[in-house]
Amino acid sequence: MTDRPVPASPDPDDDTLVVVRGLTKHYGDFTAVDGIDLTVPVGQVFGVLGPNGAGKTTTMSMITGLIEPTGGTISIDGFDLKKETTKAKKATGFIPDRPYVYDKLTAFEYLRFIGGLYKMDNAHIADRIDELMTLFELREWSGNLIESFSHGMKQRLVFCGALLPEPRLLVIDEPMVGLDPKGHHLVKSLFRSLVEEKEMSILLSTHTLEVAEEVCDQIVIINHGRIIARGTLGELRLESGETDGNLEKVFLRITEESTDERDHAVAQRFGKTKADTEAVS
Repeated sequence: MTDRPVPASPDPDDDTLVVVRGLTKHYGDFTAVDGIDLTVPVGQVFGVLGPNGAGKTTTMSMITGLIEPTGGTISIDGFDLKKETTKAKKATGFIPDRPYVYDKLTAFEYLRFIGGLYKMDNAHIADRIDELMTLFELREWSGNLIESFSHGMKQRLVFCGALLPEPRLLVIDEPMVGLDPKGHHLVKSLFRSLVEEKEMSILLSTHTLEVAEEVCDQIVIINHGRIIARGTLGELRLESGETDGNLEKVFLRITEESTDERDHAVAQRFGKTKADTEAVS
């Protein structure tokens, strides 16, 4: 990975939903996230890409409030996540890569429980449950225990739960895991309708580069805890020199590393020097 100037994150304005400044996370001597600046506009699908161990999931977990940052600030819909935690989280829906649900509840009971957590009106909860379960083709199973659901059905139910309170921001880690081709098509179409009709923003992390290429308006690429590139696919093509390449080629070119850079990364993560590695091999 050659050194290159990374375009600065734009200054926030009235059309900005998420503002991240100087975000860091340390685990002992290891730096998982190293001073990330990020702004997510209203009404966009914003992709966060990177190799394994780059710091993507840690970054997303801090933005959703699941992990406390070591340093930096996060603002969601104008609310400081540290100072106005409840308001910031109320504006955020989160879909993890593995669906965490209560297996001993029915699908309807689970969604009603979610609505209660957000203190939604009972009539509104019922309307939203009906709307979402119809959209995700789960309505006929609404009275079934979740433990009887397939992985893909649980993933669709998690989508229902995240969208139930109509958040301004939807944070998704690997959205297509467990979904069949029909589910893939539904979710990709849903992304466009949410950002264009509901004026939501979607912060999306995925290893499926074809999905990112198809749905993302802007992309940042993270490696070793830092943003190394940002922009539209066209801008990333110009930066990488892959002017006619797809996102996979652009991604591979931007994340290229020299041997010294890889040795440094291994040393930071595992405390091993190049000599240690060679001695073991």
